[in-house]
Amino acid sequence: MPAHRIDFYLNSSSSLRRLADQARRIAELQRVFLKIAPRLLTQACCVKQLRAGTLVLLAENAAIAAKLKQLAPRLLTAYEKQGYNITSIRVEVQVRESAQQPVATRAPKRLSIETIDNLDRLAASLEDSPLKQALTNMVAHQRGKN
Repeated sequence: MPAHRIDFYLNSSSSLRRLADQARRIAELQRVFLKIAPRLLTQACCVKQLRAGTLVLLAENAAIAAKLKQLAPRLLTAYEKQGYNITSIRVEVQVRESAQQPVATRAPKRLSIETIDNLDRLAASLEDSPLKQALTNMVAHQRGKN
Protein backbone atom coordinates (compact mmCIF):
# COMPACT_ATOMS: atom_id res chain seq x y z
CA MET A 1 0.00 0.00 0.00
CA PRO A 2 1.64 3.24 -1.11
CA ALA A 3 2.03 6.12 1.34
CA HIS A 4 0.06 9.25 0.53
CA ARG A 5 0.23 12.76 1.81
CA ILE A 6 -2.62 13.87 4.05
CA ASP A 7 -3.84 16.18 1.28
CA PHE A 8 -4.63 13.10 -0.81
CA TYR A 9 -7.11 11.93 1.80
CA LEU A 10 -8.50 15.38 2.58
CA ASN A 11 -9.18 15.99 -1.10
CA SER A 12 -10.69 12.56 -1.68
CA SER A 13 -14.23 13.79 -1.05
CA SER A 14 -15.98 17.12 -1.25
CA SER A 15 -17.11 17.00 2.38
CA LEU A 16 -13.56 16.39 3.63
CA ARG A 17 -12.28 19.13 1.33
CA ARG A 18 -14.82 21.62 2.76
CA LEU A 19 -13.94 20.57 6.29
CA ALA A 20 -10.21 21.01 5.63
CA ASP A 21 -10.81 24.43 4.05
CA GLN A 22 -12.88 25.52 7.03
CA ALA A 23 -10.19 24.29 9.45
CA ARG A 24 -7.54 26.26 7.52
CA ARG A 25 -9.70 29.41 7.61
CA ILE A 26 -10.28 29.09 11.36
CA ALA A 27 -6.56 28.48 11.93
CA GLU A 28 -5.73 31.63 9.95
CA LEU A 29 -8.31 33.66 11.89
CA GLN A 30 -6.81 32.31 15.13
CA ARG A 31 -3.29 33.34 14.02
CA VAL A 32 -4.54 36.86 13.32
CA PHE A 33 -6.36 36.90 16.66
CA LEU A 34 -3.13 35.92 18.44
CA LYS A 35 -1.38 38.89 16.79
CA ILE A 36 -4.02 41.53 17.53
CA ALA A 37 -5.38 40.60 20.98
CA PRO A 38 -3.55 41.01 24.30
CA ARG A 39 -1.39 37.97 25.04
CA LEU A 40 -2.98 37.14 28.39
CA LEU A 41 -6.41 37.24 26.80
CA THR A 42 -5.43 34.91 23.96
CA GLN A 43 -4.53 32.22 26.45
CA ALA A 44 -8.14 32.01 27.63
CA CYS A 45 -10.07 32.18 24.36
CA CYS A 46 -10.04 31.05 20.74
CA VAL A 47 -11.77 31.44 17.40
CA LYS A 48 -14.71 29.07 16.97
CA GLN A 49 -16.06 29.95 13.53
CA LEU A 50 -16.77 32.61 10.95
CA ARG A 51 -20.26 32.43 9.54
CA ALA A 52 -22.08 35.09 7.50
CA GLY A 53 -19.62 37.80 8.52
CA THR A 54 -19.89 37.03 12.24
CA LEU A 55 -16.75 35.89 14.00
CA VAL A 56 -17.53 33.67 17.00
CA LEU A 57 -14.99 33.60 19.81
CA LEU A 58 -14.99 31.12 22.70
CA ALA A 59 -14.01 32.42 26.13
CA GLU A 60 -13.18 30.28 29.16
CA ASN A 61 -15.23 32.36 31.57
CA ALA A 62 -17.51 35.37 31.88
CA ALA A 63 -14.70 37.75 32.79
CA ILE A 64 -12.78 36.92 29.61
CA ALA A 65 -16.01 37.19 27.60
CA ALA A 66 -16.67 40.65 29.04
CA LYS A 67 -13.18 41.82 28.11
CA LEU A 68 -13.55 40.43 24.60
CA LYS A 69 -16.82 42.31 24.18
CA GLN A 70 -15.05 45.51 25.22
CA LEU A 71 -12.32 44.86 22.65
CA ALA A 72 -14.72 43.87 19.85
CA PRO A 73 -14.57 47.22 17.98
CA ARG A 74 -10.78 47.17 18.04
CA LEU A 75 -10.70 43.53 16.90
CA LEU A 76 -13.14 44.28 14.06
CA THR A 77 -10.94 47.13 12.85
CA ALA A 78 -7.82 44.96 13.04
CA TYR A 79 -9.44 42.11 11.10
CA GLU A 80 -10.68 44.61 8.51
CA LYS A 81 -7.13 45.94 8.08
CA GLN A 82 -6.00 42.34 7.51
CA GLY A 83 -8.52 42.04 4.68
CA TYR A 84 -11.22 39.97 6.37
CA ASN A 85 -14.90 40.74 5.80
CA ILE A 86 -16.08 40.50 9.40
CA THR A 87 -19.10 42.59 10.33
CA SER A 88 -19.62 41.51 13.94
CA ILE A 89 -18.09 39.53 16.76
CA ARG A 90 -20.06 37.22 19.01
CA VAL A 91 -18.56 35.87 22.21
CA GLU A 92 -19.61 32.58 23.74
CA VAL A 93 -18.50 31.16 27.07
CA GLN A 94 -17.31 27.57 27.04
CA VAL A 95 -15.72 26.48 30.26
CA ARG A 96 -12.97 23.97 29.75
CA GLU A 97 -13.15 20.91 31.90
CA SER A 98 -9.84 20.52 33.58
CA ALA A 99 -8.78 17.71 35.79
CA GLN A 100 -8.37 18.76 39.38
CA GLN A 101 -4.68 19.12 39.75
CA PRO A 102 -3.22 19.01 43.22
CA VAL A 103 -1.95 22.31 44.47
CA ALA A 104 1.80 22.27 44.23
CA THR A 105 3.40 22.84 47.58
CA ARG A 106 6.81 24.32 47.66
CA ALA A 107 9.29 23.29 50.25
CA PRO A 108 10.01 26.28 52.45
CA LYS A 109 13.36 27.82 51.67
CA ARG A 110 15.95 27.58 54.36
CA LEU A 111 18.19 30.44 55.27
CA SER A 112 21.92 29.90 55.32
CA ILE A 113 23.68 29.68 58.68
CA GLU A 114 25.46 32.94 57.88
CA THR A 115 22.14 34.68 57.22
CA ILE A 116 20.67 33.33 60.46
CA ASP A 117 23.70 34.58 62.41
CA ASN A 118 23.41 38.01 60.77
CA LEU A 119 19.72 38.22 61.68
CA ASP A 120 20.54 37.18 65.24
CA ARG A 121 23.15 39.95 65.51
CA LEU A 122 20.67 42.45 64.06
CA ALA A 123 18.01 41.42 66.60
CA ALA A 124 20.54 41.77 69.43
CA SER A 125 21.40 45.30 68.32
CA LEU A 126 17.76 46.48 68.37
CA GLU A 127 15.82 47.88 71.29
CA ASP A 128 12.83 45.88 72.49
CA SER A 129 10.22 46.15 69.74
CA PRO A 130 7.92 43.99 67.62
CA LEU A 131 10.66 43.88 64.97
CA LYS A 132 13.22 42.55 67.45
CA GLN A 133 10.72 39.93 68.66
CA ALA A 134 9.91 38.89 65.07
CA LEU A 135 13.61 38.54 64.19
CA THR A 136 14.28 36.54 67.36
CA ASN A 137 11.38 34.21 66.60
CA MET A 138 12.53 33.78 63.00
CA VAL A 139 16.09 32.98 64.07
CA ALA A 140 14.84 30.43 66.62
CA HIS A 141 12.56 28.88 64.03
CA GLN A 142 15.33 28.69 61.40
CA ARG A 143 17.80 27.20 63.85
CA GLY A 144 15.25 24.55 64.72
CA LYS A 145 15.13 23.56 61.01
CA ASN A 146 18.90 23.31 60.50
